[in-house]
Amino acid sequence: MTQRTPARQYLQSGGGGVNTPVPNRVLMTADAVGGVWTYALDLARALGEAGATTVLAVLGPAPTEDQASAARAVPGLVMLDTGLPLDWTATTSADLREAGQALAALARERAVDLVHLNSPALAAEAEFAAPVVGACHSCLATWWDAVRQGPPPVDFAWRIAAQGAGYRACAALVAPTKAFADATARAYGVAAPTVVRNGRAPCARPAAKADHRFVIASGRLWDDAKGAAVLNAAAALTPAPVFAAGPLQGPTGGEAQLQRLRTLGRLDPDELAGWLAGAPVFASAALYEPFGLGVLEAAQAGCALVLSDIPTHRELWDEAARFVPPGDARALADALQEVLDDPELAAELRAAAQVRAADYTVEAMSAGVLEVYRQVLGAGRAAA
Repeated sequence: MTQRTPARQYLQSGGGGVNTPVPNRVLMTADAVGGVWTYALDLARALGEAGATTVLAVLGPAPTEDQASAARAVPGLVMLDTGLPLDWTATTSADLREAGQALAALARERAVDLVHLNSPALAAEAEFAAPVVGACHSCLATWWDAVRQGPPPVDFAWRIAAQGAGYRACAALVAPTKAFADATARAYGVAAPTVVRNGRAPCARPAAKADHRFVIASGRLWDDAKGAAVLNAAAALTPAPVFAAGPLQGPTGGEAQLQRLRTLGRLDPDELAGWLAGAPVFASAALYEPFGLGVLEAAQAGCALVLSDIPTHRELWDEAARFVPPGDARALADALQEVLDDPELAAELRAAAQVRAADYTVEAMSAGVLEVYRQVLGAGRAAA
């Protein structure tokens, strides 16, 4: 059942009781590469509105100016661009260990009550003075299982081992879907993380769908898990134009070649909202997706959803989207054309997606994460 207690009310009430511990100061990690950035800012905003402080330690590539501006607008947020590597951009296990130890030192320096790691591998070889909550957003083991075949390469193996050690070092784990929580438990032999669905505040921009015949997609187009190659092949089979927003080049090099898609590059939130407002259909050909904020944003904007039939998409959007077999460009092209050609079907899908999207709110996400914080801090107080 979705937790609907507003985060501000939850914190100000002490989580339901005057003796319930809540954090006054949280160290949270984030990266500026994908959906974790949005997640971190939304969660920090809920903490800040209630008077708590979030020290946001940014790892990996530096935020863009629009990202940094959005962070500065969050009440109670202190952003630190650390220059430290992410778990998947660190070149050696020593680099990852040093990054984790640097964060542990930062947590002590800032005297935080709780650490929220959006890259739990950083806890593998670091001793944090405050309890650690690990958020399972993605990982190489589950990514490899969904996207590749055979055993992972050596460069993945040590990272996967560090991820497992980091998970076991956390006081609690959260995951955005049951499908991904179960996949995490299988891959690492840990207890299934607590499921706290991600959420987004819908854009205020009004929908403008009339007479438009195109498809929009969004995401990290360089990441094979997002299925951009399948979408590119489907675009060659679809008379209507297929636009795709998102970076073509990843932070570690390499660039996706997608000649049949009309690529838009990385868009800021307002630019993307404008495209979603005008698009009658949103497509995701993902092979692997722990949650999929792009799908949620499209549903909130009133797009009809055509999605690959993977466990996460089914869990979140069953009966609110058109599903196609993952990796099947022909089936994807046919489904896109059918929705574009059938206004009644498109209207039904749009309405169903918007109703479902109303379940995935920032308030519900924040309250769910704060409940995990409360349990962790309560357990620490009892142990003391």
